[in-house]
Amino acid sequence: MTRVVVVDDQALVRASFGVLLDTTPGLTVVGEAGDGAEAVDVVTRLRPDVVLMDIRMPRLNGIDATRQVLARVPDVKVLMLTTYDLDEYVYAALRAGASGFLLKDTPPADLLTAIQVIAGGDAILAPQITRRLIREFADRPEPRRGLPHGLAGVTERERDVLLLVAQGLSNTEISERLHISLATTKTHVARLLAKLGARNRIQLVIVAYEAGLMETA
Repeated sequence: MTRVVVVDDQALVRASFGVLLDTTPGLTVVGEAGDGAEAVDVVTRLRPDVVLMDIRMPRLNGIDATRQVLARVPDVKVLMLTTYDLDEYVYAALRAGASGFLLKDTPPADLLTAIQVIAGGDAILAPQITRRLIREFADRPEPRRGLPHGLAGVTERERDVLLLVAQGLSNTEISERLHISLATTKTHVARLLAKLGARNRIQLVIVAYEAGLMETA
């Protein structure tokens, strides 16, 4: 059973998500919060598997709340939900360690799928947000190279895997592309996460673009 905490400053939104999740097999809402500060306390106490986190909230916004939540409960997965798809929110949320970012008008079925995906340890972005994120890096005139410092310890094969992750390929697709086993691919991804200090695949994408690796992909 995947345990979820819903964080939103609107009671009606929290109630709507609660009904949707509690009527879905395999999901249950174990708590809720009306602002970021309350979210930090609730998540720290209940230690759920997934947090649905709004961005714009009183007292403490969702991005700062996400940073604090992950500092206290590193294993929790945070799915950002917002009515806004502005670039600065996307980038800040992913930098804070969120495992996903969806708009609130996302169809219910897609939201449920997203929760299951990030609960399983993967990451997810709404398609339109993925396009915005990639476009932001593509528009940068001079990518910052050599970031982060752990990049120097990445092997040639791990670099190949990193480039394919940045292109949006799944582990299965990477295995087929590089003609290696799925287990080997998962090992490479796990080592990349550790070496580069990334929480999830989305942050690996950010590393690849910030380091300018995609220019040579």
